[in-house]
Amino acid sequence: MTRLQHHQLIDRLLSRRDWLRLGFPAVFGASVATAKEKHAASDSPGFGKAKSVLVVFTSGGQSQLDTWDPKPNAPAEIRGAFRTIQTTLPGLRVCEHMPRLAKLAHRYTVLRTMTHDDLDHGSACYLSLTGQSHAKKSSNPPPSPRDFPALGAVLKRMRPTKEFPYTAVNVNGPLLAPIEVSPGQYGGFLGRSYDPAELGNVIQSERLLDTLDLPADVTSDRLADRRGLLGKLDPAAEGDFRTRQAFELINDPRVRTALDLEREPISTRDRYGRDRSGQACLMARRMVEAGVPWITVFLNHGIRGQDDHPDDNDEYGWDTHNDIFDALRDHLLPRFDISVSALLDDLEQRGLLQTTLVVVMGEFGRAPLVALEKNFAGSSPGRKHWGACYSVVLAGAGITPGALYGSSDRHAAYPKADPVTPGDLAATMLHSLGISPNAHYTDPNERPYRATTGNPITRLFGG
Repeated sequence: MTRLQHHQLIDRLLSRRDWLRLGFPAVFGASVATAKEKHAASDSPGFGKAKSVLVVFTSGGQSQLDTWDPKPNAPAEIRGAFRTIQTTLPGLRVCEHMPRLAKLAHRYTVLRTMTHDDLDHGSACYLSLTGQSHAKKSSNPPPSPRDFPALGAVLKRMRPTKEFPYTAVNVNGPLLAPIEVSPGQYGGFLGRSYDPAELGNVIQSERLLDTLDLPADVTSDRLADRRGLLGKLDPAAEGDFRTRQAFELINDPRVRTALDLEREPISTRDRYGRDRSGQACLMARRMVEAGVPWITVFLNHGIRGQDDHPDDNDEYGWDTHNDIFDALRDHLLPRFDISVSALLDDLEQRGLLQTTLVVVMGEFGRAPLVALEKNFAGSSPGRKHWGACYSVVLAGAGITPGALYGSSDRHAAYPKADPVTPGDLAATMLHSLGISPNAHYTDPNERPYRATTGNPITRLFGG
């Protein structure tokens, strides 16, 4: 095979870049916390309880008042249009349009006091996905090679997995905020080789699997022979990371097995919901089973696609400036309730929840006051961006089941007790994987960086 033919084969195998963006195992070292610091961390509740972290990202800004932190006694312009229902946790009522999740409240903790001051989607998504503030706060910047790496990329740098070809996977991405690709999803200054593997619309999983197929005239043995010959003819090309990516993909049956949703029973696929968000959650469960340590599911791939596609549920994001109650009732909350409840149930039934930390989070919440915004589409009121107080849900890996953490004021506008920053939440997620809050990693120039800027919230764990 000539060098040209080799590159044509590699390009064919990697042509669907919007379906699958890949990385390769870390080759640099990382400095970590001292032995004394690691020992102290290991005695903390929840430390090292998780084999995987699974982030369900509700991009666009899920309203805390219309989901996890309703204020039924507040004035109508604060409480909104929905009633509340009792959950299996005494003292916790949630939105009436989340009946399945209400029945599972004994399995998770609701954290009601997430807080920060970044008020635009791109930089707030970056803050949430990296645990670091963007240099341009309250803006929508594009991804940059100077960005801090996503937490999954940090994990790959510090502790790459040996159980699966990829340490971190993004499902249903890339995330668009608002219409361009959001920063915070990639390897940043660690380099493209640390980008999480990126799965697009997994509903069309057969197209995803097609990218792994060999040409009809190339058998596995023949491909192995070609790789050996390539190594002799062009050692530099054989060592190129794109080449290794292609060979890893087509030679590792674990990848094909994990990506094949057709292996799931029809009843299971129906249980999650046959939309993008539901099947993305199902794919995430398969990634957990495959041994992937960090999975991020973008529950909706865009923060606000409903402006251009008002009749397509899959395009709806949580950025509900106007028409909030119609969007939540008819498009967002039903599929959220179905897919996330199915995910929690399925993980529990398969014995995976005890070693999987599930975090349901977005970049911020929504403003307490319901009002019509003239600069946005829609004819009925909605809620503006609000980072000062919003809710996150955590389950599994030692998280105290059936609990509330923190409390907001009477309008869910500000934390009343126990505020938590995105840096703290990032530290909590790494803590659950057994990474000390004082651990460091190095960039390709060996400059050290602390893994997170916050401190783990160990009170979330049951000990």
